[in-house]
Amino acid sequence: MSRIGKKPVVIPAGVDIKLDGNHITVKGPKGELSLNFNPEISVEVKEGEVIVSRPSDDKLHRSLHGLTRTLISNMVTGVTDGYSKTLEVNGVGYRAQKQGKDLVMNLGYSHQVIMPEVPGITVEVPSANQIIISGADKQQVGQFAAEVRAKRPPEPYKGKGIKYAGEHIRRKEGKAAKGAKK
Repeated sequence: MSRIGKKPVVIPAGVDIKLDGNHITVKGPKGELSLNFNPEISVEVKEGEVIVSRPSDDKLHRSLHGLTRTLISNMVTGVTDGYSKTLEVNGVGYRAQKQGKDLVMNLGYSHQVIMPEVPGITVEVPSANQIIISGADKQQVGQFAAEVRAKRPPEPYKGKGIKYAGEHIRRKEGKAAKGAKK
């Protein structure tokens, strides 16, 4: 039996869960999220908990059991606390700023990189070299953060570029001096 799938998802106060066949909707203070799960997996709401169970020990059912439970748990966490990712912009002249609903970044290109804010996501720029992306949907927050990072990923020689806060960039040694051959 799946250890993660067996755990019930506790529904905190202020969260409303509606179940309609194989469609679940979670409403909370930070927003509303919905999910269509596999109809073979059974989900029930009772006594302030969401319980996910599977019909058999087939490989497909085992894999969907833990996945469905985790997706529902992430939805409950998202509508109560929300998710956020922090990005750091490193490099001489590299900076980010917010103009209206757009994230405008100078990343060493001949032009500014402009990324419009996606519905359900909020972007904050507390300083010129820090970007905070937050929202209720964990997947959407992570995807938008990955798209921002992809505009100028960190390079291994000087570490210039956009990286996640706490991400370790493996550094490479530069070109060796001319007479250093063996």
